[in-house]
Parts: sequence; structure tokens; C-alpha cells
Amino acid sequence: MSSSDMVFLFDVDNTLLDNDRVTEDLADYLDQEVGHERQQRYWIIFEQLRAKLGYADYLGALQQYRIEYPHDPHLLTVSRFMIHYPFADRLYPKALAVVEHVKRWGKVVILSDGDAVFQPRKVERSGLFEAVEGNVLIYVHKEQELRDVAQRYPAQQYVLIDDKLRILTAVKKSWGSRVTTVLPRQGHYALDPQLPGRYPSPDVTVERIGDLLDHDCSVLPASLQRRA
Repeated sequence: MSSSDMVFLFDVDNTLLDNDRVTEDLADYLDQEVGHERQQRYWIIFEQLRAKLGYADYLGALQQYRIEYPHDPHLLTVSRFMIHYPFADRLYPKALAVVEHVKRWGKVVILSDGDAVFQPRKVERSGLFEAVEGNVLIYVHKEQELRDVAQRYPAQQYVLIDDKLRILTAVKKSWGSRVTTVLPRQGHYALDPQLPGRYPSPDVTVERIGDLLDHDCSVLPASLQRRA
């Protein structure tokens, strides 16, 4: 694979897609279908599984829930709700326009964490798979897979857009001036009041993903190099 001048790496959840809204919708649906107590139990299982695996596994939590409540008649309805969820309706305003906008400067790649079934389903049903022309990478811990990322999509410069300062910091530590980190201040991770001071500031901060339409993304790595 030939090297590109620039590759844009987009996270999915709370970067291009409002995953907090997805979670709220699922919580409301669970509340209606299985009741408040069992809805809360599902989220306890979910968080325990995330702590163990290192990523959100909605279907895995549902499987564990099934073990605890094997005769719950609402289980299949919850599964159907998750599989057929209209993720395209949860894309942030102008998210697809931003993907098209940055294509003038380089290749666009989805770089996400997640399970091997639900996360790819989310990327496909949201329209993101088509928008990035199938350039999708989903890992367990993406910040630990940068060598594989670089082998699959070699580039002189990378621009990483992600709502998690922890991820941006880890990638910056590994790639240095080779990457420009961009934080959209969306979702509960980016807006966590305890984060400032725990991690260094990203290279670029925008209030929402759509604000990147106002940026000439080609100058971001150049300005970063001048500061180095």
C-alpha cells in the first residue's frame, strides 16, 4: 500500500455519532420492556463487562443478562431493538459533511474500539461505512494498535479526531508531531469536569464536530511542525 500525505482517523462514538443518545434510548426501552430494576441490572452487567474487556459490549451484556434471567420473554425484543436501531438518526449534525470535507486533503479512516458484531453494525447502519469507503478499523484497544494502523494506512501525517482525551494523549505520546490531535467537546467523556489537568491539551479543540467544516485541515500538521 502506498503512503498518503495525510490520513484522517475518526472515532465513532460521541465523535461522529451521539452514542450518549443511543444509551439513553436503550435505557428507556429496557425500562419499558423489563422494568426499572432489571434495567439497572443490565447496566451493572454492562459496566462490569466493560471493565473486564476494555470496551463497551452491549450484546455481550445482554447475553450475560440472559444467563441471569433465562425466562424473560422480553429478551428477544430488546435484542431486536439493538440490532435494528436507526443509528443514522444519531449522527451529529454535519458529521457526514465533515467526512467529505476532509477528503480533499487525504484518506479518511474510521478508528474505533468495540466488539466484533455490534460496533461494525453501528458503523454500517449509520452510513459511516459507506462514507469512508469501507476504510474501517475496530480494535479492542486502538491506542495499542498504532503499528497496525500505520501498516494498513501509511501516511506522512495523521489527524486523529476523538472525544477521549485519554486516547488523544496516548496516541500523541506514541506518534509525537506525526499526529495532530483534535478534540470535539461532545459527549460525557469530553465534558467530564474532572478531566482538565489530568491530560495535556489536544492540538486542536472544537465545540462540535461540524465546526471542522470551518477549518483548512491541511494547515494543522504544518502549524504543529512549526511549533515543534
